[in-house]
Amino acid sequence: MRRTIYHILIMTILAAMAAGTTACKTAKLKDADEALERGEYNDAANIYRKLYNKYKHRDDRWLRGEVAFKMGLCHRALNQGSRAAAAFQNALRYEYEDSSAFLYLAEAQQRLGHYKEAIDNYNRYLEIKPGNWQAQNGISGCRQAPKWKKEGSRYIVKSAKLFNSRRADFCPMFLGTEFDQLYFTSSTEKATGDLKSEITGTKKSDIFFSKKDDKGKWGRPEAVEGELNSDQDEGVTSFSPDGSTMYLAKAVRKNAPSTVEIYTSSRSEASWSAPQRFEITADTLSAYGDPAVSPSGTYLYFASDMPGGQGGKDLWRINIKDKHGTLENLGDQINTPGNERFPYMRTDSILYFASDGHPGMGGLDLFKATLQPSGKWFIENMGSPMNSPDDDFGITFGEGESGYFSSNRGDARGYDHIFSFEKPDLKIWISGLVLDKDDEPVPNAVIRIVGDDGSNQKAAGKPDGSFRFDLQRGVKYVMMAGAPGYLNGKQQFESDPEEADAEYGVDFVLAAITKPQVIENIFYDYDKATLRPESKEALDEMVQVMKDNPNIAIEMAAHTDRVGSEKYNEGLSQRRAKSVVDYLVAHGISRDRLEPHGYGKTRPKTVTKRINKQYPQFEEGTLLDEAFIATLSDEDKAAADQINRRTEFQVLTTTYQMY
Repeated sequence: MRRTIYHILIMTILAAMAAGTTACKTAKLKDADEALERGEYNDAANIYRKLYNKYKHRDDRWLRGEVAFKMGLCHRALNQGSRAAAAFQNALRYEYEDSSAFLYLAEAQQRLGHYKEAIDNYNRYLEIKPGNWQAQNGISGCRQAPKWKKEGSRYIVKSAKLFNSRRADFCPMFLGTEFDQLYFTSSTEKATGDLKSEITGTKKSDIFFSKKDDKGKWGRPEAVEGELNSDQDEGVTSFSPDGSTMYLAKAVRKNAPSTVEIYTSSRSEASWSAPQRFEITADTLSAYGDPAVSPSGTYLYFASDMPGGQGGKDLWRINIKDKHGTLENLGDQINTPGNERFPYMRTDSILYFASDGHPGMGGLDLFKATLQPSGKWFIENMGSPMNSPDDDFGITFGEGESGYFSSNRGDARGYDHIFSFEKPDLKIWISGLVLDKDDEPVPNAVIRIVGDDGSNQKAAGKPDGSFRFDLQRGVKYVMMAGAPGYLNGKQQFESDPEEADAEYGVDFVLAAITKPQVIENIFYDYDKATLRPESKEALDEMVQVMKDNPNIAIEMAAHTDRVGSEKYNEGLSQRRAKSVVDYLVAHGISRDRLEPHGYGKTRPKTVTKRINKQYPQFEEGTLLDEAFIATLSDEDKAAADQINRRTEFQVLTTTYQMY
């Protein structure tokens, strides 16, 4: 139900405290004060306005300050930020002695988005009331609000014009999991009865609903059929999981002022029964509103100012499946000395609510609270544009990250309206190529991706070796590519947590089983078999290849250039091959999977596509033997010798220990 109605009791107390008594009051001022005390803010404001314009004599200066302050209280309760700010400024101008005028002026300025001015007045109030939590909280919100507005979010917010009238429309709620029926509360002129509310000046609110047709188009809102709506104010609705029971709030005027209570109604086809009071406690002085049934149907969450809370209105829950009705306050992580309102349990561990007690942009802000394994809540302001300097509250989710909520943003009268929201899915992709070690594409490779979020994907690359997958934001992935005739290749990847569309590139280079594979960047001391430190990265990659392919056994071959005798080069290369094998064994690879062999200069390299790219002076397919090298310049001879000095591995079997 509308914040102004549900706030009746608290605002009435504030108004009563502020009203006081004066030595001499006119009948009209007394009438205004009594209306304010009853919570009839619209009527009281109209009388105060007339009195303010009447008190123009110099001797009436103190009276004008008092009337301006009380008129500000009325506009504050009606969420009319501009009018409230002007009234409190006038109260201070006429030197009204209640220091809370600084606090209320700052709140009104914050609701208008005038954060610098609001901070100044919060600080003035703190000079008078050091340590006041409202002023400190307000300053915190004012300082963070520009950042929230600048950073924004991926939510797209639009006015849901079909559901909005010229009056207040608020607290949308889906019925069922098909998300094709939306209920909400409205004080539209189509509401039941002819009397205007003394509180808001509009008709008393009723519950309306809209339904999608076969084409998915929303129909025009209609008043709920049956005995649900009355000449009282009907408010926030929520439904049991099976949709048969509605929990709703009603503002009932038994004896002024009004109080808010929770009722239930049962559905028979399209009609709802007359509401029956749902008793939470025997306490008849406290207000109980904003009902929200948990997804499991076990708990009813609600807002109340009953004793035992943190102050203002707190969020509570009661077990509605337990005949004893176990009652719990949600605790001081959720609840503050301010007001926590409009709970909505999306899951058993994700709570959305509105609050003016946590730092916000102004008025009520929407917050998301996630229950951690430790039992603590992680609470985050939903930011802009979900929140604004005005009141934002009463959220309901449909499919995915979409739904509706209510806000009085942009309405100088303080009327609430319904807005839609949507958070489009992020488009996060990873793409690349699967190539062999000679830069040739590996067609139709199979790529498996396992994420630390539990996801597991498998898809095939294209004939040209390319692939493309969609991923999730902020997840660590292990990726494995494989193809017949090739060893598996492994990559690790972590997607950026930043919320933006993105595409990342990762390539796989697979080693062919049928031909020798050069291990790049293995270096030895000159004329020795000692592995140099800069070889470690390449050697560790070879260790990983052996671990990723546990059923292969290989020949580890070392080759030299043409310089030196054949016998000497064979001995040197054998020792070098053994050095590599020893490294692999020392790092966990079984020796019986490794066969070292030194070929000396007997197997000169044939130029591949990859070598040609690096050394374009050598044509692809050229054998770099001694006869060919003899025809080259000194510079090219050195390059050819470097190519021939290499360490390679050749797969001997792919069935190691498989039988």
